[in-house]
Order: sequence, then structure tokens, then C-alpha cells
Amino acid sequence: MRRLMKFLHTMGAIGLMGAMASLVVLLSVTPPPTALAGYALMRRAMAAVATWIFLPSLALTLVAGLLAIALNRAFHDAGWAWVKLASGILMFEYGFVGVQGPMQREADHSAGALAGHVDPATLAGSLWAERSTLWVLLAVATFNVVFGIWRPRLSRTRR
Repeated sequence: MRRLMKFLHTMGAIGLMGAMASLVVLLSVTPPPTALAGYALMRRAMAAVATWIFLPSLALTLVAGLLAIALNRAFHDAGWAWVKLASGILMFEYGFVGVQGPMQREADHSAGALAGHVDPATLAGSLWAERSTLWVLLAVATFNVVFGIWRPRLSRTRR
């Protein structure tokens, strides 16, 4: 069971970081909103990556990590495992708030603009925030990988 949790956690982390790297690249090559058809297509692609790769990978990583901590008694007193847990929960929260939500919203707005229901001038307002959030989450994910390999001697104090 321990190896299965490690495998699932690793596969989730691979998918998560790959999805974030893909989203950063897609954000950098997104055409301006004045090229509405291309912009809407790119935003739809980003929403699909966020929905079908980013979020499931994030969930798999977090759940497998939680189960690994629960199933392995050695992790109960390992401070590094609890630090990774805390940062994983923060990543899950900001994954919804800073990545999934804005990408889905912008994809919907760009589709609405393409259909003539939304003013195209209101598009692309969140590009900088999305890019910044992805870079921060990539840094946190990298920290988690390094922390999981390095496993510093942080121990929880017992009373």
C-alpha cells in the first residue's frame, strides 16, 4: 500500500506540474483579445487543461499524500510530511481560486464575446494574475518535491 501511495502521489505531481507548465506556455502564446476567435480558442484550451489535467492531478497528489501520512506511522511524527501537507492544502485552495476559476470564467467570457453577448474590451484582465499564480504554485510544487526528497529532520514536539 505504501508503494501504491508513493506511485500515485508521484504521478499526480507529474501531472500537476506538467499542467501548470503547459498553462504558463499557453498564456505566453495567447493572442490578444482583438484576435477574438484565436483568443477564445486558446482560453477554451486552457480551461480544458485546468479542468481535465490540473485539478485531477492536484486532487490525486493531495489525497495520495494524505493517505500516505495516515498509513505510514513514521510520517506521523515527521515534520517535513506535515509541512508538505499544509502546503498541499494551500495549493489545492489556490488551484481553485487562482487557476481553475479564472480560466473557466475567461473561457466563458471569451465564448460570450465571440457570440456577441460580452464586450471584448472586458477580456484579458486576469492574464497577469493567472500567470503570477501559476509561477507561485510551480515554485511551491517544486519546494514540495525537494522537501519530499530531502526530508529535513523536523519533528513535532510531544507533550
